[in-house]
Amino acid sequence: MKITRQKHAKKYMSFYKYNFGFREPFQVLLDGTFCQAALRNKIQIRDQLPGYLAGATQLCTTRCVLKELESLGKELYGAKLIAQRFQVRNCSHFKDPVSGSACLLSMIEEGNPHHYFVATQDQDLATKVKKKPGVPLLFIIQNTMVLDKPSPKSLAFVQAMQANQLVPEHQKQSIEHLKEEQGLVKEPENRRKRKRAGGPNPLSCLKKNKKVQETQQPSAAKKKRKRKRNRAKSEAKAVSVQLSVKA
Repeated sequence: MKITRQKHAKKYMSFYKYNFGFREPFQVLLDGTFCQAALRNKIQIRDQLPGYLAGATQLCTTRCVLKELESLGKELYGAKLIAQRFQVRNCSHFKDPVSGSACLLSMIEEGNPHHYFVATQDQDLATKVKKKPGVPLLFIIQNTMVLDKPSPKSLAFVQAMQANQLVPEHQKQSIEHLKEEQGLVKEPENRRKRKRAGGPNPLSCLKKNKKVQETQQPSAAKKKRKRKRNRAKSEAKAVSVQLSVKA
């Protein structure tokens, strides 16, 4: 039973994370009825809730809830001591406190921008919470804390998003963030220009300029070229010289 409950909680948490942008630490607003039920059933909220939601949590309440518990006297004295340990979130009823249920409803108005969970045993409050999309509901049954399945309002809201009728900004950011983590975001590449078939290169049609050869100065010491004398002529000349000598 515990494994099934944990499985369902994991599934519901994935739903709220992906579709409504819930992130750790999860902020849980608790009223006096939930604190009283936890005390009666010996549930350690601070120790057990993070394990159940599989993430860090911040337990919160409001001044109106504390005022309500104080006004109820000794019967809810233990619940008041528990609630006093939680973070007190500012509400709009500082001068004129309202009931705990009315105060918690005001904290999740306008689309629940702070991503609050609501933990309550008040059936009337739970019914009103379910009419607001994107608000997870926690309650206690048989000595265990239970995360309620997403309400029909939340499911209808998600279906409308998928039909592109509603596009919340946080979902765009979540998708982009997941793409970056998975390395799916590609940098824009410069498109290579296709070479068009054309005529010859105009530069190749230009007349080539003749290179002006630098006049080299004659070197001071030039090697004299030796002439090869014709051997036959030299021999004939030698014979004629000899004949002239004999004569």
